[in-house]
Amino acid sequence: MATVEINTTDIVAFLGKERAAFTKADIKRFVKAKGIRHVNFMYPGGDGRLKTLNFILHSPGYLDEILTCGERVDGSSLFSYIEASSSDLYVIPRYSTAFVDPFAELPTLCLLCSFFNKDGAPLESSPEYTLRKACAAFRKETGLEFQAMGELEYYVIAQDPESFPAKDQRGYHESAPFAKFGEFRQKCMLAIAQAGGLIKYGHSEVGNFTSGGLVYEQNEIEFLPCAAPDAADQLTVAKWIIRNMGAKYGYDVTFAPKITVGKAGSGLHIHMRLMKGGVNQMLKGGRISETARRAIAGLMKLAPSITAFGNMNPTSYLRLVPHQEAPTNVCWGDRNRSVLVRVPLGWAGRGDMARQANPGEASSRADTRQKQTVEMRSPDASANVHLLMAALCVACRHGFALKDALKVADATYVNVNIHKKENSKLLSSLATLPDSCWASADTLLKQRAVYEEGGVFSPAMIDGIVRELKAFDDRSLRAKVTKDAKAMADLVKTYFHCG
Repeated sequence: MATVEINTTDIVAFLGKERAAFTKADIKRFVKAKGIRHVNFMYPGGDGRLKTLNFILHSPGYLDEILTCGERVDGSSLFSYIEASSSDLYVIPRYSTAFVDPFAELPTLCLLCSFFNKDGAPLESSPEYTLRKACAAFRKETGLEFQAMGELEYYVIAQDPESFPAKDQRGYHESAPFAKFGEFRQKCMLAIAQAGGLIKYGHSEVGNFTSGGLVYEQNEIEFLPCAAPDAADQLTVAKWIIRNMGAKYGYDVTFAPKITVGKAGSGLHIHMRLMKGGVNQMLKGGRISETARRAIAGLMKLAPSITAFGNMNPTSYLRLVPHQEAPTNVCWGDRNRSVLVRVPLGWAGRGDMARQANPGEASSRADTRQKQTVEMRSPDASANVHLLMAALCVACRHGFALKDALKVADATYVNVNIHKKENSKLLSSLATLPDSCWASADTLLKQRAVYEEGGVFSPAMIDGIVRELKAFDDRSLRAKVTKDAKAMADLVKTYFHCG
C-alpha cells in the first residue's frame, strides 16, 4: 500500500520511499538531517511486551557500528525457555521498522530488532523468526502469501466527569460527549500511523461502565491486512504507543481480556487472507472459495491448541465463557458473531451502493475482492502476537494438508446463533475450547507435532510455553473466582497489564 504521498510527518516522507526499501544509508541520512541524538533498539520478549535498549550517538562511526553489528543481550532474561548457561544473543535492527519516538523529549529514533544466536544465525525460538518460518512454510506448501491484521481492543480508565454518561454496555460506535476518549484514540492512531502502522479505523466499543468514581471506556483500533510479520510488528508497537499515550495524559489503559464480571471483555481478533500475485484468494464467484475453506478447516482442527498462543493467562478464560459473545465452540459461519471463525461481509454484492447513497454521483465500481478475510475471534492481548500469528499460519497450512479438509469445513459450518435455546442440540455437538491455561497446555502437547513440522516452532519453545501455562495451575480457578468477588478482583489486578 503506497504511503509516501500522504505520510507528510515521518521518515517515509523524508526519504521518499516505502519502508521495505529503507537502507542503512537512509537511516544515517535521516539521523543527521533531523538531529537525532539517541537510538532505541526495541524487541518483544516472551511476554509480548516491547523491551528497549538505549544508545547515545557520540559519533557517526558509532551509529554505523550499531546499525551494522547490533548489540548483545541476555536471552534468558527475555525468554523462559533459554538457559542462562547459553543466554547471550545478538539483536540486529531492521531498518524498515524505523520510527521517531513520539514520547521522547530528546530526538530519538526507534528500530525493531531480530534475534540471532552465537553463530550469527537467526534464533530458531525467536517469536519474530518463528512467524517468518511459518509464513515461508505456508508459501512453500500452498504457493500463497499469508496476510493478517488485528482488532486491538482496550479500556481507557480515568476520573468520571459525571456529565453525559454513556449507557452501560452500549458504547458501540458512540460519539462524544457520551464517548469520552475519542480524541485520545485519534492521537494514538496518528502516532501509530507515523510509526508505520497501517490503520483501517478506530471507534468506541461496547464496554463502558463507571465504578469507584472512575469511568471505564472500551475502544478499538483496527488495522489493514498486510504480510503477517509486519502485522505483528504493528500491533506490538501499537500497544506500546497506546500505553505511553495513556501515561502522558494521566489515564490508565488495559488490554486485559476481562476486568470485571458482566462487562464486555477485550479480545484481539485476527483477520486473515491468502494472496497470490497480489490478488486475494478468499472469494470465487462472489462466494467463499475452496482455498479459504481449506484454511478454515485447519483452524477448526487446531483451534483447541491455538488458545495456548492466543489466551495466555487465567483471565483469558474469564472472557471465554460459554453462552457469551466471546466464542467457546469450534465452528465457523458467515457474518455470525456466535462462532469461533467468522466470515465477515466482503462487499460481494453487485449493487452500486455509493450511487444509491449519492444519487447525483456517476456510476462507479471498485474491485472489492481484496477486502474479504476470515476472522479468528478467540485470541486476546495476553498473546505474544508474533507467536499467535505463527500458530494461525500453521493451522491454515494444516488445512491444505488435510485430505478431508472440505468435509471438516462443511461439518463445522453454522448459520444460526448457536446460543439460542432452539439450537441447543447443535451446540452440544460442537467441540469446545479449553477452559484454562492448564487445559490449553494439554491440547498443545497433543497437537505439538503439527506446529513443529518443518522446524517452524522449536521444541524448546513449545516446552517453555507448556511450562508457563501449567505454572498457573488454574484448572478449577474460573469456577472459584466467579463466586468470590475479592478473588476475582485480585486475579484481574495481577494480570491487568498483560501482553
